[in-house]
Amino acid sequence: MDIKRILVPVSGGRADEEAVELACNLAKKPKAKVDVIHIIEVERSLSLDDPVASEAEKAEEILSHAEEIATETNYEVETDLIQAREAGQAIIDTATERKTDLIVMGTGYKKHLGDLSCHGISLILTS
Repeated sequence: MDIKRILVPVSGGRADEEAVELACNLAKKPKAKVDVIHIIEVERSLSLDDPVASEAEKAEEILSHAEEIATETNYEVETDLIQAREAGQAIIDTATERKTDLIVMGTGYKKHLGDLSCHGISLILTS
């Protein structure tokens, strides 16, 4: 599979750093484009076009941190803030619109193993 575009949805969780770093490293050899997105879920009672100032500020910090991680891996990413009703559907829609070949996302596990809290990376291939 020839990877030309990788999508990395970030939420501000601990696994984001690993996801961005992994995506950048995977993108280097084929010189693929890496898009990092953060999605603000907007309540149905509000318009999607209405800015959600309190969440937008935090989202910009999350995206800036992702850019810093990419810079540390010597790779450049594009970031985008998306407002949507549901994050999952927005990820799929964005991947489809941008003809994404690979989605790399971090997942936080709710299960604690003793004093150890787990987190990890998920890879999802799209066509």
